[in-house]
Amino acid sequence: MNTRQILLVGLALAFFAQGAVAQDTKIGVLNALQALFNSDSAQVVQTELEQDFALDEARATELTEQLQTLQSEYQQNEAVMTEDEIRRMNANAQDLQVQLQLIQERVQQALQEKNQQFLASMQNELAAAVTDVVAEGGFDLILNADTAPYFAPVLDITARVTAKLNERAAAASSN
Repeated sequence: MNTRQILLVGLALAFFAQGAVAQDTKIGVLNALQALFNSDSAQVVQTELEQDFALDEARATELTEQLQTLQSEYQQNEAVMTEDEIRRMNANAQDLQVQLQLIQERVQQALQEKNQQFLASMQNELAAAVTDVVAEGGFDLILNADTAPYFAPVLDITARVTAKLNERAAAASSN
């Protein structure tokens, strides 16, 4: 055999060996945010948020109903209303809309802050849960579900990570 043939055979064996190793590689795909926000800890935070903003939600519902009532009145009485009454009604509607928008912005901002706090507080727990799942499942590679254009559902370990987060939270609360 000449040098070229030996080199080709060597490269072929190397590619074959890489293929054999790659076939044994265990890959998992994780949607970390979904794992976190499906966890029991996230449900506790969600319940707290609902309680914290119950008054704002009730006020927003009340304002929406008032706006709908004004709109209905306007549609029914528009033909017989004076310009002054129309202006007053429009001013009332604008005031209600501004109040509603302020409530929505305040709730949205508080929700974003609470989500950021939750994510920051759960980073170590998420890392530990992923490490546990990787060790238990013998995974060699974990990919981010958001960056994988396609993956078979069997590769998704998100539910396993959520279960591990719940398991770790339950263990921590019992200690």
